[in-house]
Amino acid sequence: MVLQQPMNRNLLPMAGHTRGKRSAVTCQLKCASACAKAVCNTSDNGYFRDIAGSALSRRKMLTGVGGALALVVTAGQVEGLGSTAAEAAQATRGGRPGTGLSFGAIDPVDAAVDEVTVPRGYRWEPIIRWGDPLFSDAPEFNPDRQSPGAQEQQFGYNNDYLDIIPLGRRNREALLVCNHEYTNAGIMFAETSNARQLDKQARIEMAAHGMAVVGLGRDGKGEPWKYVRGSRYNRRITATTRFELTGPAAGSKLLKTKADPDGRYPLGTFGNCAGGTTPWGTVLSGEENFNTYFVSPDTGAGAKRYGLANKPSSYGWERVDKRFDGNNKGYENEPNRFGYIVEIDPHDPESTPRKHTALGRMKHEGANVTVAPDGRVVAYMGDDERFDYLYKFVSRERMRKGNSKAAKRHNMSLLTDGDLYVAKFSGNSPESEIDGSGSLPSDGEFDGSGEWLPLVTNGRSRIDGMSVDEVLVFTRLAADKAGATKMDRCEDVQPHPGSGRVYVACTNNTDRGKTGKEGPTEVNPRTSNRDGHVVEITERRNDATSTRFGWTLLLVCGDPAKNDATYFSGYPAEQVSPISCPDNLAFDDSGNLWISTDGAPSTIGYNDGLFKVTLAGKNRGRVQQFLSVPTEAETCGPVVHEKDGMVFVAVQHPGEDGSYRDQHSYFPDYVQRSDKPEQGSFRLPRPSVIQVYRD
Repeated sequence: MVLQQPMNRNLLPMAGHTRGKRSAVTCQLKCASACAKAVCNTSDNGYFRDIAGSALSRRKMLTGVGGALALVVTAGQVEGLGSTAAEAAQATRGGRPGTGLSFGAIDPVDAAVDEVTVPRGYRWEPIIRWGDPLFSDAPEFNPDRQSPGAQEQQFGYNNDYLDIIPLGRRNREALLVCNHEYTNAGIMFAETSNARQLDKQARIEMAAHGMAVVGLGRDGKGEPWKYVRGSRYNRRITATTRFELTGPAAGSKLLKTKADPDGRYPLGTFGNCAGGTTPWGTVLSGEENFNTYFVSPDTGAGAKRYGLANKPSSYGWERVDKRFDGNNKGYENEPNRFGYIVEIDPHDPESTPRKHTALGRMKHEGANVTVAPDGRVVAYMGDDERFDYLYKFVSRERMRKGNSKAAKRHNMSLLTDGDLYVAKFSGNSPESEIDGSGSLPSDGEFDGSGEWLPLVTNGRSRIDGMSVDEVLVFTRLAADKAGATKMDRCEDVQPHPGSGRVYVACTNNTDRGKTGKEGPTEVNPRTSNRDGHVVEITERRNDATSTRFGWTLLLVCGDPAKNDATYFSGYPAEQVSPISCPDNLAFDDSGNLWISTDGAPSTIGYNDGLFKVTLAGKNRGRVQQFLSVPTEAETCGPVVHEKDGMVFVAVQHPGEDGSYRDQHSYFPDYVQRSDKPEQGSFRLPRPSVIQVYRD
């Protein structure tokens, strides 16, 4: 399918399978309608259940990777786990119960409403929009006169991960850093069948992908931010930017191509979803649905496991760049150069961005880093596909403190070498009590224990029959062999800055329990899981380098008024804001969790939004909706600067199901089209980063 042409929406794979206002177009553009295809994970990994009352329920010995024996124990046996909800409420340091940004929760907003809704006493405005010029000599955005050269100098499309990084002590300057995940040619460009024009549009889309760094300024603390055109920090990273591969797989024969015989310098990044800012000031970005950009003749297990196929790609870039077609001799390995965690230095626009092979290759949602008690850094990562896995990386070296150039140079090497693990969960309830309905087991919560299974440790592969570079390039295959737990789409994974607990957003999995596919497990307790859930992990002794952990479900999402199978850590369900499809996570200064959603229109019929969740005290589990985004849009980011009283989100794909001549949204300018040529071109919806602040 050539998406630059008008799409027949009735023929899209997900047509008729989405609900409410969720668009089949979004499914096709984001992930090539992955939910309409066979599940990539066909491994027979089962769910290890610690069945209460069994003679084996308290200690079980499993044959581990490479013949080693690994002990899996229940939460009660692991010292320092404290996995119950009650213990979690007491142990969440950094959270002051009842504190945080003050607001009255908004009511859910119908999915047809094309506006941003914020609480009473707040207002919103955009900081920067698709097409806004970043450089002094960059052209102004003109939807009728787009070009690849112009887009390379302008803010990209579909902003996803977001951070606002303050600069200096006066709090009047900052850096905005974000990903540009994907594009929608159907609403970006006028319809055409001209081959030359279609090729030009493809190059514009390549320039609209990637990342952006943008300088910000304001008059004083608490004042709204403005982007600074021509800031010395401004930078665009696109699908053609030169990167450097790092880590054990760099230079592997699996990564060599005709254009890069050394296998060390791939071009570009795309499909970038979530990310994280490191303690040393760099930004991480996850390459997610990279498979949709390639034509791959490879029929092996590695290609199939990543969803690669020998057919025209979703974006048609193979027409303008031969590296996207593996049928071109010498470019068979090009897909192997994507699916990594990317690291950029937003303070140095001349620096070469890097892709870290030591963190494995998968459909990375993102990566978030915490510092362990011994000084090593730990990165948590989710693989965003049905029945795929949760991972973590532990650095070999320790972080150096301070802001010296030597310390920063050392710290920027921390993600190039270390140990890679994948998670295996066990529950502590009888199997009969996990029936797929989402009803709580008799002990009153979904909880258990788990272990981190080694994939690469001490520079050696722990997977029989796979070398280190094979494990890091075909990480999904390695995790299959290790026996990891299949999850319901692990998206953002965030370690709490105070308690050290790790929060995992499992967006949904409508295939769970279908014929031939894994049924409910205590950590994924619902069949046809449309609304998703949030897992809370406690590492043993609160040490992120531990190989054992306890866990509990913080939320089992949904609309309590429509679905009894919801759970909010014991908080009264009738007093929460309905929430569905948790995606990105963040924390405020008081330790509260903030969740942005992606997919609520198709599940509970409301626009996606941003929600605050109390983690500590008597109100643990209370969900309050802060904002709602426009029709057919997704809430990304978010960033909460509590002391400033400001919240930032990236509004992605507004009016996704429209077309160039039939727009469904006019966000953020809300200037509608003009059919009179003398009045100029009509406006397009423009994905934007917005700020919400006290009025």
